[in-house]
Amino acid sequence: MSFSDPRLKLFTGNANPELAREIANHIGLDLGVMQIARFRDGEIQIKLGESVRGCNVFVVQPTSAPVNEHLMELLVTVDALKRASAKSINVVLPYYGYARQDRKARARDPITAKLVADLIQTAGASRVICMDLHAGQIQGFFNIPLDHLVGMPILARYFEHKNLENVVVVSPDLGGVTRARQLAERLGATLAIIDKRRPEPNVSEVMNIIGDVRGRHAILIDDIIDTGGTIALAAEALREQGAASIYACCTHAVLSPPALDRLNQAPIEEVVVTNTIARRDYQTMDKLVTLSVAEIIAEAIMRVNDMRSISELFD
Repeated sequence: MSFSDPRLKLFTGNANPELAREIANHIGLDLGVMQIARFRDGEIQIKLGESVRGCNVFVVQPTSAPVNEHLMELLVTVDALKRASAKSINVVLPYYGYARQDRKARARDPITAKLVADLIQTAGASRVICMDLHAGQIQGFFNIPLDHLVGMPILARYFEHKNLENVVVVSPDLGGVTRARQLAERLGATLAIIDKRRPEPNVSEVMNIIGDVRGRHAILIDDIIDTGGTIALAAEALREQGAASIYACCTHAVLSPPALDRLNQAPIEEVVVTNTIARRDYQTMDKLVTLSVAEIIAEAIMRVNDMRSISELFD
């Protein structure tokens, strides 16, 4: 595909340049020329290598680990584009770091997801494009337009092609029921819910399975797999309840240690994720399947540039 609009420019930081290049290929663009350098004390220096005056600029930069480094890269890039007279600066956040700090869970907690939204706006962003925000209310943290893309259709398409029969879609907690129900409806499957208690961060304890999983192919779905504890415990519980096979899927594969060890040892056939977060060299295992979100993000970018509807992508 080739895209002829000279007003559209696409830049990327260091967080996930592979995804940005794939998005550019789908659109038919070359990535914008930009150099990201460091002063000796670690300060970030951005040098734009081409004019962006009057252009609709899109910056692809998930704020994944190291989150503070990638967030600061994004903020400095947006400021550089604003000062270079870009017409619009559209921040593409395939993964929104700090999204899990979206409310005060206890006294004197910060709401860091709101702080990040404020920083992005203050830097000069005109629009944000996100995928599968951990909490829907984050959309309201922005006073600029935000387009929220969903990864579930990409995951659903993968499992449709596997032609599994007698499938049950399982939510690993009560908060993910809506996501699991949407996948179940797409696959014509039944729904089960795991009721669990979380005594402290990154520690979960499975309590009870609501729904029939015996003899069924179970698909666990979540938005994020971080340390893998929730998914591994859920898989063990499903095996104990007689599930015929167990799959896990998510949009954002954070995979902080010891996630790979836990997932390798868990009774899971495949862990299906997307490439919103770049894989690090050590993040490889035989059961990991990575699907691309580049096509849907590329289509969203072209629709924003042409002032066409984004919601039609999911109708």
